[in-house]
Amino acid sequence: MTSPRRSGRQPLADRMYEVLLGQFTDGRWSAGEPVNIGALSRELDVSQTPLREALARLEHTGLVRREALKGYRVAPLLTEFELVKLMDARLVLEPALAYEAARRTTPEFLEEVLESVDNLARAATSPDTAAFSAYWTIDERFHLLIAAQADNPFLEKAYRSLGGQVQRFRFFAKLGSARGAPGLAAEEHRAVYDALVAGEPDETAARIRRHIENAKQRVLEDRKSVEAAELPTVR
Repeated sequence: MTSPRRSGRQPLADRMYEVLLGQFTDGRWSAGEPVNIGALSRELDVSQTPLREALARLEHTGLVRREALKGYRVAPLLTEFELVKLMDARLVLEPALAYEAARRTTPEFLEEVLESVDNLARAATSPDTAAFSAYWTIDERFHLLIAAQADNPFLEKAYRSLGGQVQRFRFFAKLGSARGAPGLAAEEHRAVYDALVAGEPDETAARIRRHIENAKQRVLEDRKSVEAAELPTVR
C-alpha cells in the first residue's frame, strides 16, 4: 500500500519546500540572487501560494531573505565574522555529536558512513559539474548520519538548525573548490570514519574537530583570495 507521504496527500507547500531546498542543495541558486515567484510558479506548475509558504519556511533556515516591497532573495555570502562564528558553533556541537556517535556504532551505521565517505571521494575527483554539485549533498549526509547516531535529539536539532547557514557557507566554499578543498575534505571524512570503526570516541571527536577547523581555514583563505582578485588593477 502506498504511504501517505508518497500518495499525493502531502501538503503542496511541504512538497514545494522540499523542491526548493533541493534546488539550493544542487547549486541552482547563487548567493544574493532574487527569487522570481512568478517564474517559479510557471516552471513548477503550481500557484504562488504554496511557493510563498515554502519560501517563508526557508527564510527561517537563513537561506533566503524577504525584502519589503521586493520579495525574496537568496541570502548573501557570509561575512568573515559570520563565517567564523558559524564554524565556532559547529566546533561546539559536532565533536560532542561525534563522541556520542562513536559510543553507539552499529554495523549498519558504519556501512552508511562508509558509503558516504566513498561517494564523497568519487564526487571530489570527478570533473563532472553535476557530480560536484552532488558533493555538497553527500557531505551533508555524512554529518547528519553522525548527528542522528549520537542519540541526543536536542544536540541533533541544534545541529540541524544550522542547516541553512551551512548552505550559505557552501555557497562561498564553491568559489575555492578548484584549490583541492574537496579532496582534502574527503580525506578528513575518511579519517573520522576510521576512528568510528576503531571505537574511539575521543579520537573521533578530535578528528571531526580538525576537519571543521581545516574547513574554516580553507574558506577564510579562499575568501581573501577572491577579494584580492576582485580588487581593481593599478596601472
